[in-house]
Amino acid sequence: MPMTPAQVEAYVDAASGALGLRLRPDHRPGVLRFFALAAEFAALVDGVPLSERDEPATSFVPVALVAPREAQG
Repeated sequence: MPMTPAQVEAYVDAASGALGLRLRPDHRPGVLRFFALAAEFAALVDGVPLSERDEPATSFVPVALVAPREAQG
């Protein structure tokens, strides 16, 4: 479940305070939007069911994308 705007603001305020980071007033809206987006991504990942047999990856290695023309021929 995504965080509410009030929860996002409370978390950003608490985290920035704990880290001693001062957010400029003109940066705050962007920080809140980004954190809300990151929280939505985290909720998606957290929603994936795992079994006892699932294991974490030791590293992530992205694969190269294949253009549709290359894949056909």
